[in-house]
Amino acid sequence: MILALISSFILAVSLSVDSFAVSACSAITLKDRSMSKIALVAVTFGLVQGCLLVAGWLLGDIVVGYVEKVAHVIGALLLGYVGGSMIFEAWKGGMDGIDLNGFRNILLGGLATSIDALAVGVSFSMDGESLGDISLKAGMVFVVTALSSVLGIMGGSALGARFGRPAVFGGGVVLVAIGVSFLVF
Repeated sequence: MILALISSFILAVSLSVDSFAVSACSAITLKDRSMSKIALVAVTFGLVQGCLLVAGWLLGDIVVGYVEKVAHVIGALLLGYVGGSMIFEAWKGGMDGIDLNGFRNILLGGLATSIDALAVGVSFSMDGESLGDISLKAGMVFVVTALSSVLGIMGGSALGARFGRPAVFGGGVVLVAIGVSFLVF
């Protein structure tokens, strides 16, 4: 049981890195930094990540060829859109409607950072993981992703208050770079 918890935690940390990066970069422009807004982002990111892991496990053999072929493209496009919007808004001088200021953007950010969880879920299905095993992994992914999103927002907000538009531009560049890395690596 200890080994299962450790491996689930390591999986969760590796899947939550993108969520942390998106949260930190996007928090720079977050208009509402209330605990309810932070909780909404964290729960949404965690749920999307955990649900896509389970969805991949459920789909298993059916989609393995398709998910592996297009997951990186979908993730790259979503991150490119979010990061590109940030770059455009910083360049334009406005800070309206960037990233996590609306639920649609929160959901897009959650999806952009969770496509890999779908592919990982498919691989677990192919490996014969049980419902109990995938449930433990999905729960751990939810918790770690939610916590990493909270930490990202807190850290990103502090950077945004200090560095403003250049930080927004830099955050957008980072997200686009992560998206490009999906295509290159």
